[in-house]
Amino acid sequence: MSGHLRLGVNIDHVATIRNARGGGHPDPVRAARVARDAGADGLTVHLREDRRHIRDHDLETLAAEVLLPVNLEMAATDEMLDIALRHPTHAVCLVPERREERTTEGGLDVARLHNSIAPIVRTLVHAGRRVSLFVEPDPIQLAVAEAMGAQVVELHTGAYAEAWLTGDQARVQVITAQLAEAARLGAARGLEIHAGHGLTFDNVGPIAAIPEVAELNIGHFLVGEALFIGLEAAIRRMRALMDQARTGKAATSGTIR
Repeated sequence: MSGHLRLGVNIDHVATIRNARGGGHPDPVRAARVARDAGADGLTVHLREDRRHIRDHDLETLAAEVLLPVNLEMAATDEMLDIALRHPTHAVCLVPERREERTTEGGLDVARLHNSIAPIVRTLVHAGRRVSLFVEPDPIQLAVAEAMGAQVVELHTGAYAEAWLTGDQARVQVITAQLAEAARLGAARGLEIHAGHGLTFDNVGPIAAIPEVAELNIGHFLVGEALFIGLEAAIRRMRALMDQARTGKAATSGTIR
């Protein structure tokens, strides 16, 4: 198998909790520091058009702190492109976005939306940004992503997570195979492969074991689990489970708790 599997911790829902009441607590930047100290390799934040998660000033603060590389998730709009160009984040991930959705519901259809997304990708790449496209594990989407000039694709694992939750192991195996094949095809096209959405302690192993996957981005589960065991412990456990899946070696009892 390949080497170190990176963990990007999404701190959006720390901001969601803060926004529910207003004020400055809990502070997403404090969560970012905890993530760094617990073994995260990067931070992911989704600046939504409705600002329900992080807000513009959070992005400014994170950029100023330079705690870890920041991956900015955003819709493919002129407003968000302008913001991305004004903030020197390490990477930009283009995702689908609907006002009425509770969370991202699927991958970005880059094949159908090629004419509107391709200019944004070109602008970001020209500005020195590492561009990722959040897509379904579909060969056509991967081919279009490569043609657009994106350096990274993040495979949507939502269907996998839903199948796992319902206990449909036959469907879990089918979707895992689809994700593994997409990762292989994408890597063969020169794309760096990331994956994320709905990953938990229980289901992360099969995805982490896919050798072509270089990074997992996980957020909502970690913030929720932090209510019970603390954010640092949640991240450390996820880090250990990912390493265990990648190496095939059992983690020590002192690491997974």
